[in-house]
Amino acid sequence: MKFAIITHASHKLKENIIFSYEPYVREMNLWTPHTTEVQIVAPMGKGEITSIETSYNHKNIQIVPIAAFDVLTLKSTLKTVFLLPKTAYKIYKTMLWADHIHLRCPGNIGLLGCFVQMLFPNKPKTAKYAGNWDPQATQPWSYRLQKWLLSNTFLTKNMKVLVYGEWPNQTKNIVPFFTASYSKNELEETQHHPESGSPAERLVSESQEINHNPQVATSLTPNNDGMEQQVATSPTINGLSDKLSKRAPRNDGYPIKFLFVGALTKGKQPLLSVAVIQKLKENGHQVQLNIYGEGPERLALEQYIAANELENTVILHGNCDKESVKKACQTAHFLLFISQSEGWPKAVAEAMFWGCLPITGKVSCIPYMLANGERGALVNANADEIVRVVENYLQDPEIYNLQAMKAMEWSRQFTMEKFEEEIAKLLLP
Repeated sequence: MKFAIITHASHKLKENIIFSYEPYVREMNLWTPHTTEVQIVAPMGKGEITSIETSYNHKNIQIVPIAAFDVLTLKSTLKTVFLLPKTAYKIYKTMLWADHIHLRCPGNIGLLGCFVQMLFPNKPKTAKYAGNWDPQATQPWSYRLQKWLLSNTFLTKNMKVLVYGEWPNQTKNIVPFFTASYSKNELEETQHHPESGSPAERLVSESQEINHNPQVATSLTPNNDGMEQQVATSPTINGLSDKLSKRAPRNDGYPIKFLFVGALTKGKQPLLSVAVIQKLKENGHQVQLNIYGEGPERLALEQYIAANELENTVILHGNCDKESVKKACQTAHFLLFISQSEGWPKAVAEAMFWGCLPITGKVSCIPYMLANGERGALVNANADEIVRVVENYLQDPEIYNLQAMKAMEWSRQFTMEKFEEEIAKLLLP
């Protein structure tokens, strides 16, 4: 199968190897094994390969370079008008070559691809809409146009559109989908060493063993000889909640650990998370916030941290690899993530996977992910409100345990193996 990818993601070439943003490439590396040839229509970037970029693993892959464009200013709009015919032609040629067309949306390149794909009504197509599909969301006109085009089954034929969350009154080509970060192997690794690692890692092992028998849960209880025996408990969620209590945050002299993972941009509101930590500290709580990510808001964060003497409380780690973020999720109590716009927030799903309870905003499919507050807290962008939510969890660790366990159980449906299985269904006859 000849597979065409139309994307706005910036790519780089180094020694004839194609690199791009690591989470995106990791996903595409699950699509391409089902193909014989791959062509990527994408803008090309410059500079060295960074720690958050990686390479495709397909042997027969090539890039069709195009120029990035936008309509944000008069100058860029005029440039776009000049570039559009050539860019559209390159997209057309690649779609003509392909057996399967795959669009990455939303984005300017994806929008152009939405128009060009109309010329190929009989070719099988997929589109991954990685933004907020909420029909009620306030969004730029270009996003709304892409959503309308993709949903229009007269203009867009033979396409399955993958969206995050479940929304009412959708056309038949709209398919609720997900994104995965972790494999079954990562769960199995912890099973072999149940006595080592963090409380979260021990919980992983115990949860996997129990879930082999979904009808009966067991917990370890000392018998009269001081030896441990298995005692049946019911239901599974209660048995695991007892184990999770080892992880529950307490005011016991040890820091309550918070986590922020994402780009340091105004839209992600990292300063709000820092303000929450400051208020919790002022209220007498031992707290710590670890921030993973880079962006234009870093300087403002550094200045705020210094001005409020939070250097030992808020730690900026910058961009880190997947393993470092995974370890942070395994040891943190809460994720603070009050973003203004999301698609499928991987930070939330990854935190839930390891029993780190999310405190997050109500945008996009997050209410669906959190079951409207049963698997974490849905909050407004208000520091005082978030502080009250945290303090309520501190006063009622059983609620924390129950929600963290529900979050973990839900998130663990979405492994890389499950993701690849669902992708194969989209590509294979």
